[in-house]
Amino acid sequence: MWVGSRNGMEEILMAQYHLPFQAISAAGIHGIDVLHLPRNFLQLYKGWRESKVIIHDFKPHVIFFTGGYLGIPMSAAARKIPSVVFIPDIEPGQALKIIMRSAYSIAVSTDLSLPHISEKKNVKVTGYPLRKEIRKWNRKKSRAHFSIPMHSKVLLVFGGSKGARSINQALMPILNKLVKDMHVIHITGVDNWKDVQTIKESNSELGSPNYHAFPFLQEDMGAAFAAADLAVCRAGASTIGELPYFGLPAIMVPYPHAWQYQHQNAEYLVDKGGAEIIKDKNLSIELFRKIIEITSDRKKLESMRKNMQELAVVDAEQSIANLLLEAGQNTQRKGER
Repeated sequence: MWVGSRNGMEEILMAQYHLPFQAISAAGIHGIDVLHLPRNFLQLYKGWRESKVIIHDFKPHVIFFTGGYLGIPMSAAARKIPSVVFIPDIEPGQALKIIMRSAYSIAVSTDLSLPHISEKKNVKVTGYPLRKEIRKWNRKKSRAHFSIPMHSKVLLVFGGSKGARSINQALMPILNKLVKDMHVIHITGVDNWKDVQTIKESNSELGSPNYHAFPFLQEDMGAAFAAADLAVCRAGASTIGELPYFGLPAIMVPYPHAWQYQHQNAEYLVDKGGAEIIKDKNLSIELFRKIIEITSDRKKLESMRKNMQELAVVDAEQSIANLLLEAGQNTQRKGER
């Protein structure tokens, strides 16, 4: 069973996996205006009550937490049930720091997360898990999928499932120049799709067959990764797993309002030689120059590709599954006693 938020994408995404879905109430309390705290605490209390009902009815052997304030009421309601916590970013968020105090075991994407874990738990570096739909793509198959010749340069621009407005705004003025030299796969995000379409309709040059725009890619996201030579993207946790798996060099643009989590993720990939960083506020000034600089230097691009690929972990999902099985079996042994 997947427990998620109301009015989010989770319920739609879970339907394709035929997993039952339950929504609970929750709200953040870290960095929130003090005037909103009473309301948010009430939401957490409601979420705790709803979590207790779910636990009573579903009777889970183990609970898997991956972050977010939604996990706090469930964690409070399920203190007697073994849990596995996965820390996707380099540093755990505030909610995970609370949740992992009572965890049976903890999984981390990289060993750089270890100094952030004070609890003496069963901690394992598993890498970041990838969906099988993403892993099925290779370069030849993905290029054919987008009707892109094998010899062409390909730039992938994306900003997560909701998109990144600042990246879109910096990209649109330079698209005319980019599509003369390369194919551009642009994932705008659902929230920004209408704005990008309006700009495209008013600029005939953006009708170029070299420009491939999509509001969102689900099963085909792996094709976009496999087809690309270079990515421009945020530095969310998934980039730690997805970019290395495909050996995809990147220009990272950390979201400036995500505390320091995205900066740490980006710096990890930069320090390993697989990526470079542009600050969000400098996008309009530096983006075009940086794209051309990297894509025009095949030797540099190949070096970044190899460095990125060396960070890939191919069995992360199996390692996490093993931790879940171990925790669940521990529950059964206690029940037998």
